[in-house]
Amino acid sequence: MKILCRSLLTLLLASVAACSRPVPAAKTAEVKTANAPSPGVTAEEATPRETLNKTTQHVLNLKQALAEGGVLASTKIESTNPLMQSADAYRTSVAKIAAIAVEQAIQLRNAQSVSDPKPLAYAEFVREIIKPGQPDGINLPMLPYYQEYAWDEQAQKLVAVDFPARQAEHEKQRNAN
Repeated sequence: MKILCRSLLTLLLASVAACSRPVPAAKTAEVKTANAPSPGVTAEEATPRETLNKTTQHVLNLKQALAEGGVLASTKIESTNPLMQSADAYRTSVAKIAAIAVEQAIQLRNAQSVSDPKPLAYAEFVREIIKPGQPDGINLPMLPYYQEYAWDEQAQKLVAVDFPARQAEHEKQRNAN
């Protein structure tokens, strides 16, 4: 499965040159009028990061991510611009492929304890499924700077979370230059 995921990811990476989503015009106008810095967003968080051929094991707790201003990322391809459609398709596909890899690892874990498969709390999920720093850990494809992976304990699945404040801060920095 790991090879299949990597093959699919490589195919997606080869077909997409950029993976940034434009800020809608309404948000751009709001950003231009706001002079105060975005609350809780550092310049580093608002700086685009390399995503192609990069991985991460950083997963947030969904409750905490939502409390910090995150919103669940859309799984739809909403752009009408053909170039941005490719970027939308890449971004949503990467998150879906990562979720499939995590779901398979959870199924394997549950199969090993078939008599009593328990739901995973955030700490258990990170320790038993993601396994940071371990050779058998899951390396998730890197998402754009304004998105992070999060563990939804209630639904027992990996989701992507958007941080609109990061996009707003990035637009503010771009307009200042």
